[in-house]
Amino acid sequence: MAGALAGRAVILTGCVANIGRATALLFAEEGARLHLLDVDPAGAGTAEEASRLGAEASFEVADVSAGADWERAVAAARARLGAIDVVVNNAGLQRAGAVIDFAEEDWDALMGVNPRSCFLAAKHVVPVMDAAGGGVLVNVASLAALHGGPGLTGYSASKGAIVAFTKALAAEVAPLGIRVNALCPGWVDTAFNQPAIDFLGGRAALDGAVAAGVPMGRQAEPREIASALLFLASEASSYMTGQALAVDGGVY
Repeated sequence: MAGALAGRAVILTGCVANIGRATALLFAEEGARLHLLDVDPAGAGTAEEASRLGAEASFEVADVSAGADWERAVAAARARLGAIDVVVNNAGLQRAGAVIDFAEEDWDALMGVNPRSCFLAAKHVVPVMDAAGGGVLVNVASLAALHGGPGLTGYSASKGAIVAFTKALAAEVAPLGIRVNALCPGWVDTAFNQPAIDFLGGRAALDGAVAAGVPMGRQAEPREIASALLFLASEASSYMTGQALAVDGGVY
């Protein structure tokens, strides 16, 4: 898929590490022009890496749960890139715990970032894409949205909301030439999953769960998830919208 995003203007959230960093670098290799967002200023380092790969890349500190930050980020992306062709909503939170012990504050935090960020992205980006004749939104959900598990009630609910939102939004904006899909990664070998790992009882317990429950017998690497995001962001998936694509080693 060399050059699959050549010249395309992309906003990517949650770019500091893990899936977000891998996606930024892969998109850079594929010719995308990037405006990266993260609440952590260290995201500037990812933009610098993307620039070293030859991409046009900028970074902005932004809280994706805040509408004002989205308004500012969309204006900055348009000023720097001249358009917004693709948005990848990757930023998110994970919390884990038994439902009887789960703090209300953790539930609210999950709902306030995971589905809310996708809603705010659409609210501020859809008018821009409509005026340009189309675009692509990709929302990163989770296998937990499709196949919940112990300790992940709050996280599963928040990611399930993303899948439901994706399907409804896809139907709403398809007449505008805008495609909307969700990606549902299974276990990915990143620090993002530490709350779930701790709930399971540590890394050895996770390895056992993966060996027993994932047909391919291993976790994904971030680059493998980035490749699926590239597919959904590019014209390779031109007749897909409203889908929740599981990339999970065969679990679902």
